[in-house]
Amino acid sequence: MELPWVVGGDFNVVLSEEEKIGGLLVYPLEYEDFAFCVNSCGMFDTGYKGSPFTWWNGRPTADYIFKRLDRILVNTPFQTLSSSTEEEHLIRTGSDHAPLLMSCGDQTMQFKLKRVKIALSKWSKLTYGDIFKQLALREDVVRVKEMLFKENPTIENRIMFQKAQAEMKRYLSIEERYWKQKAGMNWQKLQLKRIQNHDGTWIDTQETIADVVAVFF
Repeated sequence: MELPWVVGGDFNVVLSEEEKIGGLLVYPLEYEDFAFCVNSCGMFDTGYKGSPFTWWNGRPTADYIFKRLDRILVNTPFQTLSSSTEEEHLIRTGSDHAPLLMSCGDQTMQFKLKRVKIALSKWSKLTYGDIFKQLALREDVVRVKEMLFKENPTIENRIMFQKAQAEMKRYLSIEERYWKQKAGMNWQKLQLKRIQNHDGTWIDTQETIADVVAVFF
């Protein structure tokens, strides 16, 4: 393919034995077709940050299974356009699959994003306390608990992992309410306060504004 391509998502298959722990052994016949398709299309994996596995069957002790079923693939033309492509495996919340975050862009774009993040951080502390910092802390805790469970999949470690996930979901819900409130504030700012009708008279009640607009259009 000569055009830039990026393909990502749940492929429901691993690419090697190392991309699975637990359960039955993985044999080459199970992933050779997928590997052949990827190679034939000129696609390749750019690597990742985070946990090596993106799917968990949700079971503790000896019944656990972890796999890397989700990935992002690119081709050479895309890599040429964006040499700083980065994939991150985020924390699973409400699903047995981990979401993928793909970042790409030059240093200028990263600098702009950093400035936006700083601005949002200052703004959030003034309007909603330290919610973003707390959420980031909960994400780190979930990562630690997840790794502990992978290394030692006991019932106790599973409970601690699930408690950490529940706490992070609570902060995600708070963050969602915050953005909804902010969106509502912006909408109020964009509302029309008054308009002029055909003879130049100012109309400032919502009911009359609606009638004037309806007649005009």
